[in-house]
Amino acid sequence: MLTNCMKRYPLSLLAFLVVVVLSVCPIGAPEFTRHVPLADKWTHMVMYGFLAATFCFEYVRVHRPSVILLRLLSWGVVLPALIGGALELIQNYCTTYRSGEWLDFVADSIGAAIVGAIVVLYVVCKRK
Repeated sequence: MLTNCMKRYPLSLLAFLVVVVLSVCPIGAPEFTRHVPLADKWTHMVMYGFLAATFCFEYVRVHRPSVILLRLLSWGVVLPALIGGALELIQNYCTTYRSGEWLDFVADSIGAAIVGAIVVLYVVCKRK
């Protein structure tokens, strides 16, 4: 099953691994972000928006022309949000150098939801 998944969704797996590495490695914030209000939250929104976009577009590519919108929403919005929540819990309970935050999880979910909604609208408009 993993081999089949790697063949069908290689970019999604790569994006997932990048997000995991960025989430659990001890990376400090760049100096220029200290002057940007809520830079950490914007970073979370962009990362999980990117993850959602990758999941959505690969799902559409693999399942074209019979894309099921509920599955697209599951893959493109719910799954990245759950991954964000899981990684926040891992940061909080399994590392000493990172802290999990509820607002980070909210930012993850917002980023995934915005991109997921855009992709779903694109697919719906494309069908009509």
